[in-house]
Amino acid sequence: MLTFILGGARSGKSALAQRMAHERGGDSVLYVATYRQPMTGDDPEMQHRVAKHRADRPQTWPTIVVGDDASANLLTAIAAHQPHLVLLDCLSMLVSGALFMGEALPPDPETESVRVIQALLHTYQQSHCEWVIVSNEVGLSLVPEHPASRAYRDALGRANQVLAQAADAVYFVIAGLPQRLK
Repeated sequence: MLTFILGGARSGKSALAQRMAHERGGDSVLYVATYRQPMTGDDPEMQHRVAKHRADRPQTWPTIVVGDDASANLLTAIAAHQPHLVLLDCLSMLVSGALFMGEALPPDPETESVRVIQALLHTYQQSHCEWVIVSNEVGLSLVPEHPASRAYRDALGRANQVLAQAADAVYFVIAGLPQRLK
């Protein structure tokens, strides 16, 4: 089963995902983080956020941090830990890394984001375990002024659509209240 949880910043999407993961997987959860430490740099506020995120989840859940090519690392980690459930938080950082961590923006960011999602879905199918994936909904605001920001918004929107179509269940979280969409 693949569950997809969307929401805005501080909507409660990660808390919902963790509750679901704990209910369904107990201590047999592999936590997949997509926020890489080099992105934090010397930003103490962001370092505090990462530490709080870690503290909010059970210590019994092994955590791996994946980069742009999540598939290879994920399959290795799944084979090593043999979890009942994989919790990936969050897709928006995975797409951001694939688009912006290189020297230049890909020629077609939406196509690149779909490629990232297709690879992730292939990994999910090979894993033979349940997954919960979290992502930000960034399309409810104004059209961004900067071209790279628009490219990111559009690419993540496309990625979210592809994942929502493939998911068995989709939730949208607003002010801590989950709304089941699918």
